Amino acid sequence: MIQKTILFCFFCLGAFAQKGDYPIQPVAFTQVHFKDNFWTPKMQVNANVTIPYTLNQCKITGRIDNFRKAAKQIPADKSTSFTFDDTDLYKVIEGASYSLQTQKNPQLETYLDSLITIIGSAQEADGYLYTFRTMPIQKPHEWLGAKRWEKEEDLSHELYNAGHLFESAVAHYQATGKKNLLNIAIRNADLLVKTFGWGKEERFPGHQIVETGLTKLYRVTGKKAYLDLAKFFLDLRGKEGHLNQEYSQSHKKVVDQHTAVGHAVRATYMYTGMADVAALTGDKAYLSAIDDIWHDVVDKKLYITGGIGATGNGEAFGDDYDLPNMSAYAETCAAIANVYWNQRMFLLHGDAQYVDVLERTLYNGLLSGISLSGDKFFYPNPLASMGQHQRRAWWDCACCVSNMTRFLPSVPGYTYAQNQKNLYVNLFVGGTATIQLPNTAVTITQQTAYPWEGKNDITIAPAKTAQFALRIRIPGWALSKPSSGDLYKDETPESPIQLLVNGKVFSYKMEKGYAVVDRVWKKGDKVSFTLPMDVRKILANSNVKADKSKFALQRGPMVYCLEGNDNTSASVMSLVVDKTAPVTASYQQDLLNGVMTLNMKGFTTQRQVGSEELVKKTTDIKAIPYYSWANRGATEMTVWIPYEETAARPTPAPTIASKSKVSGSVSNLLMLKALNDQYEVENSNDKSANFLHWWPKKNTTEYLQYDFDQTYTVSSSSIYWLDDSPWGGCRIPASYKIYYQKDGEWIPVKVINQSPIAKDQLNTVQFEPVTTKAIKMEVQLPTDNAAGVIEWAVK
Repeated sequence: MIQKTILFCFFCLGAFAQKGDYPIQPVAFTQVHFKDNFWTPKMQVNANVTIPYTLNQCKITGRIDNFRKAAKQIPADKSTSFTFDDTDLYKVIEGASYSLQTQKNPQLETYLDSLITIIGSAQEADGYLYTFRTMPIQKPHEWLGAKRWEKEEDLSHELYNAGHLFESAVAHYQATGKKNLLNIAIRNADLLVKTFGWGKEERFPGHQIVETGLTKLYRVTGKKAYLDLAKFFLDLRGKEGHLNQEYSQSHKKVVDQHTAVGHAVRATYMYTGMADVAALTGDKAYLSAIDDIWHDVVDKKLYITGGIGATGNGEAFGDDYDLPNMSAYAETCAAIANVYWNQRMFLLHGDAQYVDVLERTLYNGLLSGISLSGDKFFYPNPLASMGQHQRRAWWDCACCVSNMTRFLPSVPGYTYAQNQKNLYVNLFVGGTATIQLPNTAVTITQQTAYPWEGKNDITIAPAKTAQFALRIRIPGWALSKPSSGDLYKDETPESPIQLLVNGKVFSYKMEKGYAVVDRVWKKGDKVSFTLPMDVRKILANSNVKADKSKFALQRGPMVYCLEGNDNTSASVMSLVVDKTAPVTASYQQDLLNGVMTLNMKGFTTQRQVGSEELVKKTTDIKAIPYYSWANRGATEMTVWIPYEETAARPTPAPTIASKSKVSGSVSNLLMLKALNDQYEVENSNDKSANFLHWWPKKNTTEYLQYDFDQTYTVSSSSIYWLDDSPWGGCRIPASYKIYYQKDGEWIPVKVINQSPIAKDQLNTVQFEPVTTKAIKMEVQLPTDNAAGVIEWAVK
């Protein structure tokens, strides 16, 4: 049954491609089977650990019970936290469906059927499926509105839920041949078609993804109304009278948008949907818009790791060249959406530059989103840390967890593509695939140790002797071109790449980043090549202030970082490496499940008390692949390495505060550690490093305390307050007082001079000298907000 379904889906895709679709078609994940030492183990961890773990989290956190409550199978006492929580179950089912192609699991398949039955029981008679409204809960969620769709352009996420349902249903159908989830999706999609459209309910989704879900349903069913509805949802954005805002990319008509703004996940889901609709309808205005937006992102807003979304304020794109490292948001969901979008751009244009971005994201800013153990995750993926970033087991908003669960087993579907008699090799992964070209079926086998080694043997086995073109992507990084524009620069001399066909040098031509081998192929023909695995020092455009006088290390597709665990100086941001310093690569099987490390010489920088001169010490430095960081506990990390002292963050000289034991009316050790880490604060909304806050408390009295390592005479306290307005909930406090400890009692200091309480500056209190072993600060929180502290110094 599965094989018949695969052939049916493939036939459908081919039929639609002739009528109007992407000129290039991806080779479905069902036809590609990995057998390598990099991706295969990760997909096995996903199947054996992540999927069961996430399914269990959906159970214990009440996400499955949401559906049972909507079906009135159990009492609807309360719901989970977010109106999009239904999608976590949809996404895990999607990931499990992909996974069944890699690792057969009858028990899992049976469990999925039971979950689908529960989902179906929550669907209303007309096809409406949205547990937060359907469950008869006494106090409905504030995001719902009084009736269906009322707050869809804002926060209800009804259409967002539908989009993930559609994607999950198509994946499940293609993987298993079963229509139980597909039928639920079709009933819901038919309701959307009946409800929305010009002259009917005119609302666009506040969070995009229903557009891609509808196009997937269209491809499977052939029902054009689904495609028309996807286009309607896009064309409605920017129309007067709606909730038009940059945050959700509805500030203008989509065809009038030419720069990336707002929430990065919403944006890239929308650009993906625009590409789908453009391919299926031939809308050239859509193409013009997303071509411009792509260049805006890749030329000005893309991290070297492939991450997007520079700021946590609105989880959004920042200004041009604004790519801070420690406060980088670079959400895991945004990395996944960036892969979706770049895959579509390649299918439209057939240019390797889009796959270059896809690969950069895949191996770095996306793969970093999940731990090696498969049960810890990152939501943001920063490029520097002082130890404040830790992987977490779960979030109440679990979108990144479930998204990673569904994405990893889908990776085989990005490896190959075809267009008539052209067969594209986009990713280099050991394994086999079976592909139907117009004139013959072809089995293609890759043998490679990529990404650690550049050698690859591709064996071609056509069902019959036939002519076609094998198009092998030559990655931009292999040609000393880390980006299509000038955002990043690689000064490594370009080396020619030699292709051998059956052991003989083949004179190929390059087209759009592909080495084209067009010939008559017979069974057993072999193409061999080796991509250069030089260690490359990447420089950022001078407009990227955060990376001035620094370089990033890259080897193959992998971006590297320094982590405290591997270096004598755990303060890796204090390290400096000369631009010309030699770097050697060494594979370590016993480190981080086996990684290629980079080793070099450099020196540490450290400040000393009473002197501006830095103390320097030569040291060995080791770098690890960025995706593998934070798997050994919280420590310092940096991707960008200073090659000049002025760009380093020297280890601070010890102070009274830095040597103190910190305590207070918060129990989070990382937040307490923030008070005396001697971070140089830029402003009160500087979240680059760690900080302490009392949110969500309001109008309470809180305290912080330093217990000194010995008795000191002190006469000054300086505090930098956190104020994360307008997005956050912290403001400068109503008031605060300083106390010192004497004979076991807390006594107020006698103030000589106190600066007004203000944000964006140090707030200093000068007082009569006191001799003590401890000092305390009492803080009165504002009436309507919390407060917080970024740094507290004592002299």
